[in-house]
Amino acid sequence: MTDRARVRGSRIRAVVRRELRDYRRNRFVIATMLVLPLFFLVIPVAQVVALNANAPEAQIKGTVGAAGLLFFLVPLILPTVIAAYAVVGERDQGTLEPVLTTPVLREELLLGKAAAALVPTMSIAYALMLAYGLIVRARGVQPVITQLSRPGQIVAALLFTPLLAAFSIWVGLAISVRASDVRVAQQLSGLAMLPMIALLSLFTFGVLTPSVTVALAGAVVLVVLDAGAWRLVSRMFDRERLLTRYGRS
Repeated sequence: MTDRARVRGSRIRAVVRRELRDYRRNRFVIATMLVLPLFFLVIPVAQVVALNANAPEAQIKGTVGAAGLLFFLVPLILPTVIAAYAVVGERDQGTLEPVLTTPVLREELLLGKAAAALVPTMSIAYALMLAYGLIVRARGVQPVITQLSRPGQIVAALLFTPLLAAFSIWVGLAISVRASDVRVAQQLSGLAMLPMIALLSLFTFGVLTPSVTVALAGAVVLVVLDAGAWRLVSRMFDRERLLTRYGRS
């Protein structure tokens, strides 16, 4: 690793540590990251465990599909709380100008903010999926366990979680750069996820066959979307414009 790469890595880690410290001081962010995941766990577990072995196949498929969609919502919804706060929240706290005048490069700042939102989101999402799988295997009936054990579902859960979270983060950062209010930015970020939720519902409800091939193809599409979103946010994040717009407010 070159000295330049080490310096860049050090700056990104510094941004991540700073962001995580800010999150811990924000009660709204902490409450959302703790309470919302419980909602996403309790409801699908209760619905799926309540199914009996004699339930019609369509009912089992629909209930398991709805539960799967809820779990895919975790990496889409949770990051909007953090990412939408990333720029406009700094403005409200009066810390945006000092951040923008540091020697940290634009790409380093964006990657640090994105990583700080991605790490807790992935940790929570994977923990919820693991808890869900263990509970259903312990308390669910065999048709439900079979439905959950399909390779396509497992591959999709593993691959889509970080890619969906990254997409949500870049969208949230893009909106945060342009917004003038934190809550408006968070609401707009949530609304921006609706088309992605509609696409995911095709997969979770079996409209598209949940095979490994489909899961891998979906992951490739998400990688392309993430790369495009990152480039877009990088162009939108104009340090001089942000300083002019917010630094003197």
